[in-house]
Amino acid sequence: MEIKTGAAQMDLAAIHQFLQNDSYWAKGIDFDIVKASLENSFCVGVFLDNKQVAFARVITDYHTFGWVADVFVLPDYRGRGISKSMMGFLTDQPWVGKLRRFMLSTRDAHELYRGYGFRSPGNAASIMEVHRPDVYLKRTSEEASHVSG
Repeated sequence: MEIKTGAAQMDLAAIHQFLQNDSYWAKGIDFDIVKASLENSFCVGVFLDNKQVAFARVITDYHTFGWVADVFVLPDYRGRGISKSMMGFLTDQPWVGKLRRFMLSTRDAHELYRGYGFRSPGNAASIMEVHRPDVYLKRTSEEASHVSG
């Protein structure tokens, strides 16, 4: 197992394929959006025999805040401790320990993330969001013309 960092080291096509087709959070996402998101994040990938089998990225300023996003392990490689290795590597980055706030959102991996210090926010009432769950879905030409005219 090899852990690599940096957008240039990642298999962009494989990441896009998983996010677009298999993730619950980014279905239908466009390739160019994935590419730009990696270029503007701290990226971590796990590789076995030169094949990328896991991915995570942190959207961060490297000094005060970080948001962990797009974490996945390909289905055929789950249950082997890969997510733990990747999260351990990620949380051991020296700059991560200096962040005032380090956050993420998950539907089903709470126990994994608790092992790395993540907790439910103590000030949940103060956290706000704009949530657009269908923003990546392609609009039909009829919908697009309705919106524009």
